[in-house]
Amino acid sequence: MPTIIDGRKVSKDIKREIAEKVEKIKTGGGRAPHLAIIIVGDDGASHTYVNGKINACKAVGFDFTLMHFASTISEEKLIKHIEQMNEDVDIDGFIVQIPLPDHISVENITERISPLKDVDGFTNQNFGSIISDNQLLLPATPYGIMELVRRYDIPTEGKNCVVVGASRIAGAPLSLMMLQEGQATVTVCHKATIDLKSHTKEADILVVAVGKPGLISKDMVKEGAVVIDVGTTRVEDPSRKSGFRLSGDVVYEDVAPIASYITPVPGGVGPMTIASLLLNTLKAYELNH
Repeated sequence: MPTIIDGRKVSKDIKREIAEKVEKIKTGGGRAPHLAIIIVGDDGASHTYVNGKINACKAVGFDFTLMHFASTISEEKLIKHIEQMNEDVDIDGFIVQIPLPDHISVENITERISPLKDVDGFTNQNFGSIISDNQLLLPATPYGIMELVRRYDIPTEGKNCVVVGASRIAGAPLSLMMLQEGQATVTVCHKATIDLKSHTKEADILVVAVGKPGLISKDMVKEGAVVIDVGTTRVEDPSRKSGFRLSGDVVYEDVAPIASYITPVPGGVGPMTIASLLLNTLKAYELNH
């Protein structure tokens, strides 16, 4: 049976480590790192995510500010608030929760965030720093995946790493991190890839970040592969009280017996995104001090 990569445990370890550092900062007379969160509108899932981030801030001793705007706010007004955050020396990092209303361009908003405070790691400057020797604030989800790989001592150098999914949030930056830090040989597959199985079957490390439940079956995975499932899709499940369950992109029950390491869904990659956000906020604080 495989080693289950426990993102919840690693996330707790990281929070404990950060809390200890924050305590030292405060004991030394410094102020706590400060994360600000902007949320626009009343999307239920977004508010759930934001609450998770606020609770994480409380757990590690960060200061936090929540700014909630109506979905009718103009792009121009939102940009003014972002510019105020950029200039506020007491705020170390901030995020703008996505999705945004249709009349607001995510790209325009993202690029107005100072790279030194962009703790989601979404700005072009931070994204580009992935392939430099002077990395800045890294995109949170792939940063979390690399942290799992490090903490489980999974070798990456010279390994065939296949990343399925090329999104700006997960697949694309992760492929660069695996190349740069991991020294792996990386193949990126996406919706235009012909014969996906021929690529996934060759992977020593298989990362799937598509959001398509059951995309990867047992016959597509090499014996002994490390399997990292980033997919989290709500699927109907009448047997659950909520009426749904979270499903990954990998058919876990079938693939797990032949994998060497595997992430469950939920409880694998998911908890690491907030942990990475906290690590980035701490780094932003250190960059500013």
